[in-house]
Amino acid sequence: MTMTPQRRSDPRKVALHARNVHFDWTDLPFEWIPGEHFASHYINVLNLLLPEGERWFVQVFSEILPMIRDDQLHEDVVGFIGQEGVHAASHQGVQDYYTANGLDVRPYVAEIEAMFRKVLGDRDLEGKAREEWLIERAAMVAGVEHLTAVLGNWSLNSPKLDELESNETMLDLLRWHGAEEVEHRTVAYDVYKHIDGRYWRRVRTYAVGGVLLFSLWWRGVKFLMANDPTIAADATRPRARIVKLIWAEARHVVPGLGTFAKASWKYLLPTYHPSQEGSTSQAVAYLAKSPAAMRADALAINQAP
Repeated sequence: MTMTPQRRSDPRKVALHARNVHFDWTDLPFEWIPGEHFASHYINVLNLLLPEGERWFVQVFSEILPMIRDDQLHEDVVGFIGQEGVHAASHQGVQDYYTANGLDVRPYVAEIEAMFRKVLGDRDLEGKAREEWLIERAAMVAGVEHLTAVLGNWSLNSPKLDELESNETMLDLLRWHGAEEVEHRTVAYDVYKHIDGRYWRRVRTYAVGGVLLFSLWWRGVKFLMANDPTIAADATRPRARIVKLIWAEARHVVPGLGTFAKASWKYLLPTYHPSQEGSTSQAVAYLAKSPAAMRADALAINQAP
């Protein structure tokens, strides 16, 4: 087991805690970015992928907690687990709303659940084999958390979504979640460095996790476009989807292939550290004005003894 790496300076190192947010999805349109059906569903895939994925994060890191010998890192992981649990519940609300209002996402979500529970879940292992499988999954979480930090940073710096008059509740969900991803962006990586840290394992698990994530994401786009009753059939053709993605990224409406290619290159560098992605100060500033976070903070104050 390696020593915990020295943390790079962060002007706004914060104590991580879960914010008990709630969102009202009444009258949320499927096309929540007006005039942008494809972009809306391209981002909507996150509402389908994230709940089960973040429950998996919670499970993996809960099992890792006894392996952590650094008090500060242990505290960070407890905060990370709390935040990820609320993220899962918040995106689950969008799933439930869409299914209840004519866009049944359950068939696609069942595929996601099967992958995390059967392919990436606990196995009937003991001793060293069980520990190695746990470390393998921790390395994969570190890679995925790099991508969620990239997405979080993008969401906090996406003025085009405001220009297009996107649904304010969905924007707050994305930016509240994105701000917390930036806020805790170093935790999964620090855990992996603490319990193992081998570079080639980091590269290998990122490659596996990245392929899984992007293939599932694209399948999710296909599913939503094909099953949204408000979209014309010709908009669901494969070529149409690829063209729409390139065009949406070029206009800064969505993070696309260029964003993820650059992010992957950064992660694969031996000098990579997640503190290089995003600004804690910016994340904290958004959380101080997020409508959902402000309501959660007010409720916590009112319920305090």
